[in-house]
This record gives sequence, C-alpha cells and structure tokens, in this order.
Amino acid sequence: MSFLRLLPLLALLTGCSSVGYYAHLADGQWQLLRARQPVAALLADPAQPAELRQRLQHSQEARDFASTQLALPDNRSYRLYADLKRPYVVWNLFATPEFSLEARSHCFPVAGCVAYRGYFDEQRARGAAALLHGEGLDTEVAGVEAYSTLGWFDDPLLGGMLAWSDERLAALIFHELAHQRLYLPGDTAFNESFARFVEEEGLRQWRRARDLPPPPTQLARQREQFVDLVLASRARLQQLYAQPLPAEAMRAAKRAEFQRLRSEYAALRDGAWQGDGRFDAWFARPLNNARLLPFGLYEQWVPAFAALFAEVGGDWPRFYARAAELAALGEQARWQALTALQARGGFAGPPRLD
Repeated sequence: MSFLRLLPLLALLTGCSSVGYYAHLADGQWQLLRARQPVAALLADPAQPAELRQRLQHSQEARDFASTQLALPDNRSYRLYADLKRPYVVWNLFATPEFSLEARSHCFPVAGCVAYRGYFDEQRARGAAALLHGEGLDTEVAGVEAYSTLGWFDDPLLGGMLAWSDERLAALIFHELAHQRLYLPGDTAFNESFARFVEEEGLRQWRRARDLPPPPTQLARQREQFVDLVLASRARLQQLYAQPLPAEAMRAAKRAEFQRLRSEYAALRDGAWQGDGRFDAWFARPLNNARLLPFGLYEQWVPAFAALFAEVGGDWPRFYARAAELAALGEQARWQALTALQARGGFAGPPRLD
C-alpha cells in the first residue's frame, strides 16, 4: 500500500485532529518499506561486504528455524533487509500524571490501546514530550530497535540489528514473529509476555540445535534483580499516590522514593555484583513515573506461558492454540486463567490493580 493510499485511510480511522501525526507514521513506514532489499539477493552479490553477508546468513538460519521448528509464520518478514543509518527504528513516548503510575494510553486501529505513542523521528518525539511535560506530566522517550507490523507488511531486518550477537539477533526474530502469530489488541502484558516466552524457549531450543552450552546465568540474574528493584519501587509509589497528601509533601516523598531506588541499586552493584555497573546508564538519567512504565510488562505472564507450554508437552501448534483460547476470554476471565496457570507452574500471580 502506497503512502498516498495509506494516509486517507488513517485519516478516516482516526479523525482529522490526528492527521498530522498519522501522516508522519505513514511517511516513516513508507520510507522503511522503500529501503528494503531481499536478503537472498544480497547474499548472492559478491560485491557486498563479507561481514554483512555472514551476518545476514546467520539471520536466515534463525529465520528458517523460527518457522520450521517453532511453528512461527513462514512469510517474507525478516527475509528483507533495510539499513536506516540510525540505531533505532522508532522512539516511543510514555507519559503519566505527576502523582500516578497510570499511563496516558493511545488507541490505534490495529494495535488497540497501548501505553505509548511511537514516532519515526526522535526530535518529533522529544518535542511532543516537552509539550506534555509543560502540562505537568512525567515523560520518557525510549528508542526501539525493532517492531512488528503484525503481518500487515513484510518487516525487514534493520542495519543496527546486525551488530548484535548471534543470540540476540535470533531472539529478536523469534519475539517479533511471535507477535505476528498471536496478538491481542489492548493487552500489552499478555502480548509481550507471550512473545517473551516464545523468544526465551525458542532460544533454548536454538542453542540445543546448534550444540551450544546453556548461557551463563549471571547476566539474567542481574537483570532479574534490577527489574525487581524497579517493581518494588513502583509498588511503593503506588501506595504513596493513594494517600491524601498535599502536592508539596507528595513531591518530597516521590523524590525520597527515587533516591531510595538509587541507593538500593548502588548497594546491590557494589555488593553482590562486585562493582558491575551495567545499569549505571539507566540510573544516570532523571527518574520519574513514566520511566517505570515498561517494567514488568514483558515478564508478567511468562511463567504462565511456560506452564502452558509444559501442559501441552512442548507442542508448539497446541501451545499457540491454547494461547489463542486465552486471548479470546474476557479480561477478568483471562487474568484468572493466567493466574491459575502461573500457580500450577509454581509461581504466584501478580496482584490485580484495578
């Protein structure tokens, strides 16, 4: 679909007030589509750099594995390549009220309602963030290295991805194709936990197929501890914002909580981690509510999907069918079913925050 055909469709679906933003999205997507080249042609071209061809060859091995062994969609996604000459393909803008962890959501015709707004241009995203900050909201702009159009277009590999390790590149392909396999509009935790499980289990099977040893557990454990720190801070903030405090007292308590989070991280880094400061860059920037939003969404239901995978004996088509049944449930019934799966797998379900 061309940009000129896409723009009127988006205007009809979203209303005239959003035409400028959706025109920007349509133009960015169109530029991405125009930059695509078939990977097969690049591999067959001896004029291409050897390193590029080697990385593309690895990507296609992972892409083949995704469809033949993980039962993920067999289409042209990630069989195309586009070098955008930038580290991120889009930038997501998150925003919350000053004293709330409730995201300002945005609804889209296909993806449903999500907790962010995406931009193909970083300065446009930061300009929008500045306007929201002027309204008193907490904001965060985060670069995104890859995303899925859910099968509407043939998503390409991007230039920046080829600098990643073999495992990270394979994991990304598994994750994004999982979104094409199953996507529930409006339920970010379900979608991202599902894709994260497919990514992690797919990577375990990928390593076994290549006779590679299990990955070291230290990095995963540190990531888990970091996320736990942030989630604990978010829970304390939620309790704080429920109190009937004056604005200045609330701001002081909010600052104290973020200082506590920094101190707890420093103690963990300098103690158990023996000075490993892999998350120092995250803490180097100002902390606010919006920066905490993504945490937990990608991991919330991963144990439930692991339990479901075990129940079907590791059969991928049966797993996807059962996951689709969960997606078809109403919100409350789905939450209850996932919580029950989590418990059967030996994990406590997350608290329901209505």
